[in-house]
Amino acid sequence: MSFKITVSCGYDERYRKRCHYKTWKAPENWSEQRAEREAQKIAYEFENSIKLGFQPDNNKTFAEYAAYVIDLKEHTGTKHSTIELYKHLCERIIPAIGHIKLTELRPQHLNRLYMDLLQNCTKHVLDKARSKADLGALLTERQISRAKLAKLSRLNAVTITAACRGQVIRKSSADAISAALGIPPQKLFEYILNTDHLAVKTVLQHHRFISTVLSQAEKEMIVTYNAAARATLPRAQRKKINYFQPEEIFRILQALESEPLKWRTITHLLIVTGARRGEIMGLKWENVHLDERYLYIEVNLRYSKARGIYEETPKTGETRFIPIPDETVTLLREYRIEQEKLRKLNGDRWQNDEGFLFTRDDGQVMHPDSITAWLNKFSKRHDLPHINPHAFRHTVASVLIANHTDVVTVARQLGHSSPATTEMYYAHLIEQSRVQAGECIADVMLRQYKPTDNNQQGK
Repeated sequence: MSFKITVSCGYDERYRKRCHYKTWKAPENWSEQRAEREAQKIAYEFENSIKLGFQPDNNKTFAEYAAYVIDLKEHTGTKHSTIELYKHLCERIIPAIGHIKLTELRPQHLNRLYMDLLQNCTKHVLDKARSKADLGALLTERQISRAKLAKLSRLNAVTITAACRGQVIRKSSADAISAALGIPPQKLFEYILNTDHLAVKTVLQHHRFISTVLSQAEKEMIVTYNAAARATLPRAQRKKINYFQPEEIFRILQALESEPLKWRTITHLLIVTGARRGEIMGLKWENVHLDERYLYIEVNLRYSKARGIYEETPKTGETRFIPIPDETVTLLREYRIEQEKLRKLNGDRWQNDEGFLFTRDDGQVMHPDSITAWLNKFSKRHDLPHINPHAFRHTVASVLIANHTDVVTVARQLGHSSPATTEMYYAHLIEQSRVQAGECIADVMLRQYKPTDNNQQGK
């Protein structure tokens, strides 16, 4: 037994009656009276939602509306990296729920999706590659230097060297090398399939995108509520924050003394500022104020396959000033002299019109990922613990918190959107600092006090 519900609400500009329709089918075991009562209830709710301005009979599927939201975000200034992430997440979301109408999407659908992503979904992506041909010999045969291939493929020279040595590189890098040489990727590289299960963090990324789409639908009154807000989410275990102890920093600084000045300066800035990798690689000389002893962070250098190396605003969209000590000022002055010598040596080959601090030997902008690869090799070369740029960021935060710096100042130093973000990430360190502060109060207020003899006798 099924019922077709029709609600008319006025006329359009051509004096045609505006109608909304809904079909409801009663369960087979229901009596006629029960089905009619339920149909009347559904009709009332349907009519009421239309009067309130909702579109409960909208036929748009999640896939159609998600594409609209991504396009809307792109045209209203959302960062390119975020748009790329949205499109990547859709590759798993759309096959699962893309066919469901927005108005029919329920928390149960999302719960099943999240469970499936967590339990059954593997990455199944060809994200690594290794050359199966002698790439070095091929370059020699074609009379192409590694530096020229790096320029043609818009990759870092370190990546080209790794590929020539038969080491594993990213699939995107392998594709870029193949395109630069005009050889089909499958002939030049073998691709490695990643079959690891998705992490909870990745599943939550999918959830946040779905929530963004449904939030827009709620604003446009297509749905009466955001189903993602009522879904049950997997719980992510917070990882232990990776930061260096002072003695480890001393060892790193000591090892840096024998390294090239450019890489020493890059690593030094990571150590003393707590800035993100892309923010350091995106620094320009106009952002460096040596006399006033501060850096102005306004650029985050990024890379994507579609756009190559590009600039965007910092992660939170806000610029900030970071103070630097005298030692950093001295090092930057020394580095600027060396870069000027390199510029004169290159002559017309020099290509650094944007004024970046850190460039390739010919002045071109460096790949933002290059610092990660260099630090990995640097740590192995000097028998140091594994180093990644973000560990320096955590180290700066831990030092500031341990010295009882207020959370607002720490958040500003790190470029967090709000102090609440800082408190969430570093809750354990902040709690330790508060305990130490309590002990400090006891030291000053209580432990220096010595009872008088009369007090002792009274006891």
